[in-house]
Amino acid sequence: MSVERQERPPWLAQLALAQVRPAATLLPFSPRARRLVEHRGDVAGAAQALAAGSVVGTAFANMYALVSRPDVDTVRGVNVLKGRPASQVGSITAPPSAIPGLWDFDQLPAGLTRSSVLEVVDAFLGLGPFGFLGPAAEHIPAHLSFVDAGVRTAQVIAPGYTCPSNPFLGRALQACGTDFLYVTSANRSRHATGADDSPAHWRADGLAAEFGDRPGFTLLEHRDEEVARRRYPRHQPMSTSVLSFHQVCFVPGDRRPHLTLERHGSLPLADVRAVLAELGFGLVLGRKAGRRLALRDYSVRLSDR
Repeated sequence: MSVERQERPPWLAQLALAQVRPAATLLPFSPRARRLVEHRGDVAGAAQALAAGSVVGTAFANMYALVSRPDVDTVRGVNVLKGRPASQVGSITAPPSAIPGLWDFDQLPAGLTRSSVLEVVDAFLGLGPFGFLGPAAEHIPAHLSFVDAGVRTAQVIAPGYTCPSNPFLGRALQACGTDFLYVTSANRSRHATGADDSPAHWRADGLAAEFGDRPGFTLLEHRDEEVARRRYPRHQPMSTSVLSFHQVCFVPGDRRPHLTLERHGSLPLADVRAVLAELGFGLVLGRKAGRRLALRDYSVRLSDR
């Protein structure tokens, strides 16, 4: 099975910070929630709000994500906002050019190299939104990393090469003076809702109904949500699939190293397997990947509040 990939520049050309042109004016940060739309002035305003401490619900590939500063106090505050335990470890995000610096490639297991891992990352981000779990770089703090199979890991969630949110992520890094941002699903936690699963929002009106009355919340909307979803025909508008590479598995009768799918999300399992096969890898399912994430159904209700 062959998976058609979108056009995208190579890694060294993915200089998201350089792609962001200064806006004529920056929109002032408001202590109350406000809604912006993906265009140059609003991207600058949302980045400024994030640096000032706002939680930004941002357009993210074919859905939405919550993004904030990565410091421990802000991350704990977002966890509380969602109804999670304050100390829950979070994921990180960055524009494409900054992603390789978030992992320690010297800690890769036998069978993997920096080049082979970046080829995997490149293939999936060429298709759209995706997540990766790998050995954490030394500068990743404890509240954004966790030990798995004896390796301190960092989970990176990215919207893909073609997403218009990359300029926002780049400008937010500039405004915060950091190498990465905190990212989490745009939903209220199952700890707060009591449900088995709490699907992420893929409509701005639903996300606004969920968090829009919270002081400091900023919503950076897709210019056109339907167009955004059509841009990723293989992906469902839900949290990303997550692939790990801090360990490899070998299956009897198969000489290929196998990577682990930690979460079955927006990209179908068959497509994940096909991409890896083309790159010389097999796939095994992690403990939580046997069941695909749920898609939010807006015919039932707009939000979980």
